[in-house]
Amino acid sequence: MFDGFWDNVFRYPRYLITIVLGLFLNTFAPLMPLLKRPVTSIAILGLFVSSLVFLTFTLRAMLGLSPI
Repeated sequence: MFDGFWDNVFRYPRYLITIVLGLFLNTFAPLMPLLKRPVTSIAILGLFVSSLVFLTFTLRAMLGLSPI
């Protein structure tokens, strides 16, 4: 009745890694041609850093942590 149960259970982490890797590749593949030009790469980097800073400040304010 439980033939191959553990084999099936041990396949799930590999499946999860495959799904996450595919998601990242499909998300960032269209951005690769834009990174070849310096102007757009600086703009994308600035957008990424500013969104990270915005997220950090928002979470700090929501959680009531001490301000910087």
